[in-house]
Amino acid sequence: MPEVSFSSLLIVSAAAFLAPFALGFFPSIQLPAVVLEIVLGIVVGPDGLGWASFDLPLQVLSVIGLAFLLFLAGLEIEFDRLRGRPLEIAALGFALSFVIAVIVGYALDAAGLGDTPLLVAIILTATSLGVLVPLLKDTGEIATGFGQLVIAASSIADFGAIILLSLFFSREATGIGTKLELLGLLMLFGAAVAVAVFGLEHVMGISQVLTRLQNTTAQIRIRAAFLLLAAFVALASKLGLETILGAFIAGAVISLVDRDQMMTHADFRAKLESVGFGVFIPIFFVTSGVKFDLNALFSGASTVARVPLFLLALLLARGLPALIYAPMIGNRRTAAACLMQATSLPFIVAATQIGVELGKLSQANAAALVAAGLLSVLIFPLAALSILRGTDAEPEMSPRPATV
Repeated sequence: MPEVSFSSLLIVSAAAFLAPFALGFFPSIQLPAVVLEIVLGIVVGPDGLGWASFDLPLQVLSVIGLAFLLFLAGLEIEFDRLRGRPLEIAALGFALSFVIAVIVGYALDAAGLGDTPLLVAIILTATSLGVLVPLLKDTGEIATGFGQLVIAASSIADFGAIILLSLFFSREATGIGTKLELLGLLMLFGAAVAVAVFGLEHVMGISQVLTRLQNTTAQIRIRAAFLLLAAFVALASKLGLETILGAFIAGAVISLVDRDQMMTHADFRAKLESVGFGVFIPIFFVTSGVKFDLNALFSGASTVARVPLFLLALLLARGLPALIYAPMIGNRRTAAACLMQATSLPFIVAATQIGVELGKLSQANAAALVAAGLLSVLIFPLAALSILRGTDAEPEMSPRPATV
C-alpha cells in the first residue's frame, strides 16, 4: 500500500468545519459558507500559510465533492415547476443569455482580456441554484410566480451550461456531431433508468424491502442513489463527456422519479444533503481555495482589474435577460431576478479548472473569474434581498405573456 499523508485532509477538514461554525456566531451576516470555505482554502494553501497541498486524498475527495455538488443541483430541479409559461420565458431568457455571453466573450478577447471566447461565454451563463433556493425559501418567494421563474431559469442555466461545456470543452478530442450523439445516448440511458426505477419502486415486494431497509444500517436508498451517481459519472466519462454532466443527470433522474406522496421516505433527500454538504462538497470548495492561484491573480494590475470586469460580465450575461420577466412579475422583482440570476460560483470553479487543464484558460483569468464569482455570491443575493423586502407591500402581478 503506497504511503499517503492525511495532513492536508486534516487541515482542509478543519477549514470546512470552521467556516460555517464561525458564521454561526453572526447570524445577521448573510454570507454563504462556500465563500468563507474558499477563502480559508486560500489561506491554508500553498499561496497562503502553506499548511495544505493538493495531494492524493484531496484530489480524490474533491472530485467526489464536485460530483456530489452537481448531483444535488440536479436533485433540486422541480420538474413540476418546469412547465407552461415560466418554462418558455426561462428558456428564452437562457437563449438571450448565451447570445449576450458570446458577445461579451468575444469583446473581452478583442480587448486582450480573454483566452477562449466561447469558454468564457459558457462560464458566464450559469447560475448558482444552490445559493438561491434557500434565499427564496427564507423570503417566502419559493412558491410565487417570481420564485418559479427564478428556479426555472436557474435550472435551465445550470443544465444548459453543463451541456455546452461537455459539448465544446470535454477532455476527449472528438467532434461536436459525435458528442451530440453521445449526449443523446446518455440522455436515453437516463430516461431508461428513470422508467426502470419508477417501475421497480411500484413493485410491492421491492417497495416493502426498500421501506424496511431505508432507516437501518443498510441505508438502502442512499446506497441506491450513490450507485446511480457512480453509474452516470462512469458512463459520461466512458463516453468522453464531462463527469459533471453525468452527476447532474443522475440527480435529475432521482428528482424525476422520487414522488413520495405517501411520505414513506421523508428524510431521503435530507440524508443525501447531509452526506454531500456534510462531507464531500465542503472539501471540494476548500480544496478549490487550496488550488487557487493567488499569485496569478495579483501578478499585475490588469489581472486584478479583470475581477470587476468579469463581475459586470456576469451581470450582463445572466442579469440582463431577466428584463423580459417584467410584464409577469413587476419591475422591482425583475430587478431582484436580475441580481439572483447573476449569482454564480460552483460552476465557475469547476469550469475554470477544466479550462486550465485543457490549456484553454490562463491561470490569471481563471483566478479572476473565480474571484468575480465569489463577489457575485457576496453582493448580488444581499442586494436582491433588499429589493424583495421593498416589495412586501406590493401585490405580485398576475402572470401574463411577456413581450419581447
